[in-house]
Amino acid sequence: MASDDRSAGSRERILAAAAAMLTEDLAARLSVRAVAARAGVSTGSLRFHFPTQRALQDAVLARIYEHLFPDDSIHDRSLPARDRLVNCLRQILAPAGVGRQAREAWSKAYQRFIAPEPTEEIRAAYLALERQGRHRVEYWLTVLTDEGALPREDHARRVRFLLTVLQGLSIERALPAEDSILKSETETLYMAVDCVLNAPTA
Repeated sequence: MASDDRSAGSRERILAAAAAMLTEDLAARLSVRAVAARAGVSTGSLRFHFPTQRALQDAVLARIYEHLFPDDSIHDRSLPARDRLVNCLRQILAPAGVGRQAREAWSKAYQRFIAPEPTEEIRAAYLALERQGRHRVEYWLTVLTDEGALPREDHARRVRFLLTVLQGLSIERALPAEDSILKSETETLYMAVDCVLNAPTA
């Protein structure tokens, strides 16, 4: 049983269980006991595959991002670099929905990350989400760098800027709007991408 509990199959069950929990509720707590119980493995097996909470969160979020946000569009050279990057950024916004769905998503995020005191567990959960978003945008910018669309340098400031724009747009989706959100959102995304692609090097 112990050797089976430490197999690649048990690792996949753990990732699938944790991903299902986060898909059902992005603000869900990925406690070792809850994930192990859902996966049908021991807590020792979970700790064998994922020694820390951060290792588990990072692996699960990477799996979800790979599934929900495939990178195909960043490699589609039939489109200009700016169009591909805008399409990729839309992938991050899409799950938030618009209107009531966006309000529900932000309400959950507020209850999970903003309303309570920022304990170490809350900080770790939020930073894991942020880290995966940052890695995803960094990857897209690296692809464009390899093509010559961006200078070869540290993209930290560009990533931070794009993530800040995405945060603002996702909040805007939850607020009352006079005009088409998707039209103004597209204009904003193109403006942000043009700033990133055309910014002079420091």
